[in-house]
Amino acid sequence: MISVVLAAYNGGKYIQEQVASILPQLAEGDELIVSDDGSSDNTLQVLDDFNDPRLKVVRNEGKHGIVRNFENALKHVKGDFVFLSDQDDIWMPNKVQECLKVLENALLVVHDLKFLYADGTITTEGFFKSHGSGPGFWKNLYKNSFMGSCIAFRRSVLDYALPFPDNLLWHDMWIGLVAERKGNTVFVPDQLLLYRRHGDNASTTGDKSSFSLKKQIQYRWVMLVNALKR
Repeated sequence: MISVVLAAYNGGKYIQEQVASILPQLAEGDELIVSDDGSSDNTLQVLDDFNDPRLKVVRNEGKHGIVRNFENALKHVKGDFVFLSDQDDIWMPNKVQECLKVLENALLVVHDLKFLYADGTITTEGFFKSHGSGPGFWKNLYKNSFMGSCIAFRRSVLDYALPFPDNLLWHDMWIGLVAERKGNTVFVPDQLLLYRRHGDNASTTGDKSSFSLKKQIQYRWVMLVNALKR
């Protein structure tokens, strides 16, 4: 069984296209869990219009923000394999199929992407090459390349990743580092996602960090300590 978790907040402009790219790849018994963080636009109506029993909307009643919204969604998964999804991207038709092949012999998989810009331009240079993406605990603690929208993993990862530590800034980095500690992670060059860049992205994939060097060091120390505890 597959569980896709999607964190939503005022995503009415793009979420229909994203969900429409996910559902055809799911079997009858799979699930798409959308955790809504208090949207005030038409997000919930768009989701309701799908009228699909595999689409399950849960409300995030705890701490708000993208990290805690994802945590809320992850608490509801029932599947053996978990896929993370942003609200404004587009999955390629073979994303689930290709990721499941890798997960036969891996704990977590990360795939590459193409960038989709507001004017409709698609760039194929990807993310891996420019970012030097690859497996390794210390490598990714130093420079994270675990992109949430490109991650799928076995449910057993959640036994160690949940609950999220306090003051967590990046849920995908945390999940990836935990997986590195508990098993093998695989990075595949397949570009299985159109990552939409429109200026209002909740995550900052590929952008330079806005945190000071001191803040980055402090945060990585917190990540290290918590990962070693799990």
